[in-house]
Amino acid sequence: MRFGTEKSDYTECTCIIVVDLKGQEADILIGVVVDSVSGILNIKADDIEDTPTFGTKLDTAYILGMAKVEGGVKILLDIDRVPSSRGVAALESAA
Repeated sequence: MRFGTEKSDYTECTCIIVVDLKGQEADILIGVVVDSVSGILNIKADDIEDTPTFGTKLDTAYILGMAKVEGGVKILLDIDRVPSSRGVAALESAA
């Protein structure tokens, strides 16, 4: 829903991913509900390329970069930019 998609029902594929957000005061562990997970990859920092320009119609603020892995290209999400700064501040004060 954070990316403007419609709410979907939970299924047997729905997962919670635990992420470590970098807050101003301290790091915060939260769980993010996702529709599904298709795999887990280990990507070296050297394999991450800068985010290309997709034009003005696509907001790339959430994209950390792109990596070429296993014969394909993966778009990497910058999880620290997904929640709003107000949302992170609320999480920090609740922790």
